Amino acid sequence: MAAPRLPRPHRFDAYAALAGLLGGLLLWGFGLATRPGDEPIVLLPGAWPVLVPLAVMACCELARRAAPRAALLTATATLVLDTVTQGNLVTLVMYTDVMYAAVLYGTPASARRLPWITGLLSVVATVASFAAWRVPEALLIGAAVAIMTFTPASTGLIVRNHRDAAEAARLRAEQTALLAELDRAQAVTAERARMARELHDMVANHLSAIAIHSTAALSLDDPATTRQALGVIRENSVEGLAEMRRLIGILRDSSGDVEPVAAPTLDGLGALVDGARANGLDVVLEADPGEGLPAPVELAAYRIVQESLTNALKHAAPGQVTVVLGRRDGALHITVTSPYGEDRDGPRAPGSGAGLVGMRERVALLRGSFAAGPEVSPDGRVWAVRAVLPLIEAEGASA
Repeated sequence: MAAPRLPRPHRFDAYAALAGLLGGLLLWGFGLATRPGDEPIVLLPGAWPVLVPLAVMACCELARRAAPRAALLTATATLVLDTVTQGNLVTLVMYTDVMYAAVLYGTPASARRLPWITGLLSVVATVASFAAWRVPEALLIGAAVAIMTFTPASTGLIVRNHRDAAEAARLRAEQTALLAELDRAQAVTAERARMARELHDMVANHLSAIAIHSTAALSLDDPATTRQALGVIRENSVEGLAEMRRLIGILRDSSGDVEPVAAPTLDGLGALVDGARANGLDVVLEADPGEGLPAPVELAAYRIVQESLTNALKHAAPGQVTVVLGRRDGALHITVTSPYGEDRDGPRAPGSGAGLVGMRERVALLRGSFAAGPEVSPDGRVWAVRAVLPLIEAEGASA
């Protein structure tokens, strides 16, 4: 099993280690030491023993960022060795930098503990030295320990906290930008879905009638029938064009030359049913929606009835189509039934299923319930569309 590779030193650390080593050699060459050779603490007098701590401390400086914990432990042992020699000022300076880097680049636990440990060590050194010598000058030993350990450790902690705060702010900014982009994408998707529903609901009814009556005009060699079919085609073409202009008015901004038309309401159900009858459907309308319906509910109810009549025109078997609207239990109930038979001919106009999807989406936006499918009734099998639109939810959404 191969031994793990040591992390590569940072370029700045290599420059710092080289500068420290050269600076220490320069002081050594001039014979400048931190203490005279005749002091009792100096166990290794002479010029040459000073170079060993200097070289080891330069190596610790090289690993200050790649391996901060190992570098600090080695540097601390090296500092102890330096105290029994005549010492080198550059060795002490490099140790303070290794202590600073251990807090700045080390683990979060080390960054929290080292300032406390070095602070406690400074206090102990101050108290112990004063207790031993009982002279004010002894306090300088504690000050020197604090300068060597506590000051770089606390400085590293301050810098690290600022860096962490800046990184957290950057991450929050990125998250905010990401959320804003997601909101924008969701808004675009929702707007596209709304436009698709409006386009389908406004145009599909008229185009279905045009397709059915044009097929009749082409298949029947009867001038009267053809003329009647062409009249229905023209009427639906004009109405479809008006609906398209309304959609364009919705899409244009306030500076456009087309003014948006008001959204349809349940007051237009009579005209909608009359148009379905003109297209050949036998429609019975029973509507008692009451007063003061929220605008989203009126629009959704109108579109659901419109799409149900369009589907009946395309797919229903011959017979009566019933539209029932009623208000009860704080909701608007909509039911549209049309004859349904397994032996009926194929659809008189092609369908894509988008109408059912659009109705379901409209009801879901108002937090209502929707169901569509074949049922058995006293008059036989029917295709039933049932929707319940809560009025309270819609009022809260419109507010």
